[in-house]
Amino acid sequence: MDRTDLEEKLAHLIRAVEDLSDVVARQAGEIAVLERRVGLLMERAAEEAALGGAPEASVRPPHW
Repeated sequence: MDRTDLEEKLAHLIRAVEDLSDVVARQAGEIAVLERRVGLLMERAAEEAALGGAPEASVRPPHW
C-alpha cells in the first residue's frame, strides 16, 4: 500500500466518523424530546391516579 492509498482510506474513515457523529447528535436530540414527552405522560397518569379517575380503557361502555 502506498501513501496515496493510505490517505484515501484515511479520508473515507474521517468522513464516516463525521457522518456517524451527526447521526448520534440527531438521535440525542430525538431522545431528549421523547424523554420529555414520557415525563409529561407519567405526570398526567399520576395526576389521574391521584384524583381517583379510572383509565378509560377499564371503564365499561354505557350500554353494558
